[in-house]
Amino acid sequence: METKILEVRDRMTFIAVLAIKTTPTNDEQRYYLRRAGWSESFDDVLLMRLDAQDGRVTGDPYDQAGRTMHEAHKYIRQNFDTLKDGDVVDIEFILGETSAPKESERVHPWGTL
Repeated sequence: METKILEVRDRMTFIAVLAIKTTPTNDEQRYYLRRAGWSESFDDVLLMRLDAQDGRVTGDPYDQAGRTMHEAHKYIRQNFDTLKDGDVVDIEFILGETSAPKESERVHPWGTL
């Protein structure tokens, strides 16, 4: 399995997330993922907010609360292989609501709202 930490942004929103792609790297992972009911294509992505006090993780974009996490989960699943740690997943830009993506708060601490 592969993990990435990403920055999800939306209107006045910053969410650090941990994304885990459920592609097994050995037979043990393959067995347990299939036994637990995960897709045979192994292209699912588990997503967790790093600020989540409840430690909630889901593999279903439609189980996410609200537009920001729902759209982020769909985008991350579709683009996981091209994303890298620290990339910004800008929901307003993805949905065509803005003409340019936001910059990372990691690079610009006050961000671009």
